[in-house]
Amino acid sequence: MSDCPLCSAPGGRLLWQDEFCRVVRADESDYPGFLRVILNRHVKEMTDLVLEERSRLMMMVCKTEQVVRDVMRPDKINLASLGNVVPHLHWHVIPRFADDPHFPNPVWGERLRETSRAVPADLDAQLAAAFNSLV
Repeated sequence: MSDCPLCSAPGGRLLWQDEFCRVVRADESDYPGFLRVILNRHVKEMTDLVLEERSRLMMMVCKTEQVVRDVMRPDKINLASLGNVVPHLHWHVIPRFADDPHFPNPVWGERLRETSRAVPADLDAQLAAAFNSLV
């Protein structure tokens, strides 16, 4: 779809991709390890995929979670697939820390504190290297 932002652009900083899906780092200053697993073709819902594709996509979501855990060592990981604003199948993989601005609320919930997490200058390289060794 030409008007879909995830069909016409990467959707973040590209860390890994194959012919089926890609993983990008979202531009979220409060959540520097916020990743998205994005299906490469335009599909709205998980049930639009055949079973093998669903399994493949969920396996990539799990691998993405593992990469984030290994690289960032968060207190918790949040997974979400919403698509209300951008109805293109994608999953959010969000590292959460007890001192992040919204914890324990969802990242889209009420902000509870003003904090920011230091981001290593080579975070993208660390994440990409972890993907390349895992996938």
